[in-house]
Amino acid sequence: MKIGLNATCLNERSSGAKQRFVGIYGELVKRLPEVEFVVYEPVNCRVGSWFNGAPNVSVRSTPLPSEGRTRKFLGGLGYWPTALSKEKLDLFEGFNQPLVKAPTGRTLLTIHDVRRIHSDCSGWERMVYKGALARDLRVADHVITVSHAMKDEILGFFPGISISVIYNGLEASEFNAITDADLQATCEKYDLPQEFLLAVGHFEERKNYLRLIDAMAQLRARDSACNLVIVGNDSGEGKAMAERVRLKKLSGRVKILSGLSDLEVRCAYKLCSLFVFPSSYEGFGIPILEAMAAGCPMVLSDIAVFREITQGRGVYFPHNDTDAMASAIDKVLASSSERKLHIKYGYERVQEFNFKNLAGQLADLYKGLSS
Repeated sequence: MKIGLNATCLNERSSGAKQRFVGIYGELVKRLPEVEFVVYEPVNCRVGSWFNGAPNVSVRSTPLPSEGRTRKFLGGLGYWPTALSKEKLDLFEGFNQPLVKAPTGRTLLTIHDVRRIHSDCSGWERMVYKGALARDLRVADHVITVSHAMKDEILGFFPGISISVIYNGLEASEFNAITDADLQATCEKYDLPQEFLLAVGHFEERKNYLRLIDAMAQLRARDSACNLVIVGNDSGEGKAMAERVRLKKLSGRVKILSGLSDLEVRCAYKLCSLFVFPSSYEGFGIPILEAMAAGCPMVLSDIAVFREITQGRGVYFPHNDTDAMASAIDKVLASSSERKLHIKYGYERVQEFNFKNLAGQLADLYKGLSS
């Protein structure tokens, strides 16, 4: 069997898509040594090197950039027809849109979320994206998505498509390798408070950080002494977050950090008292797995995918209710027994998201689709 992977959307920047690709597909090529994998990498990132010289992986360097939809689309018009006609692939999986259809075998599309259909985009953007997504779903022979909540959402818009769920995963053992020296170095480098709440994710509207900052103001009004650390990279909301901190006079209580290494982020999880995930929309929620692996109790916005990942065993709040968010934080901080239950459950639950198991599920799916 010959399988092509269109990884031209990936680069060195940390993301859920990159973590999924490295973790699941790295295990997949080891699980299926008899399969030839052809990895198409962008011009600005050596994606093929992530497979550590696996003998059943060959790399095709493309002229396509990892970012810039228009440049990628126009460049692909001249590249893909010739490139794919040479390979005679049995399966070809794409991880970005617009989907490229292979001339042979079956074409798969992995979808992490469909957030551009929702209200945080303009009406014109939503209409264009929905039309493009409908086209891709017609072209794809099968769709893979990252949660049952996401599957239900896609089927709600586009009933009847062929779709499977393969969760995102985590290498939980990376959290066990953290040393006291690592923790101390991270704490000192970023001047972290002795006790703090932690939120992790890029600074964008759907992450709901403005309401989280408002909740911190409410907690201060209730005489809570808790601090907040938000870790991520700016995707358009950073300026508004800094301004909200200033307006609420929380500069001594809220710290916004960017540019941390993967190890430093893991250390932040280990050091925090409570993890808070206030998002209004997610396709999955890898930070939940990270918090579980680090032994963090957590409070989460009450969206379907968060209940799915935690099997309804968390503490939740409506994402648009600042008072409820503050109360949920207060509740968990005040109860050591509740925190212990969350930690114990998290250590057990996160084992179900290991990359070997997920790669096995994907291998079974590939075999079924190619038979």
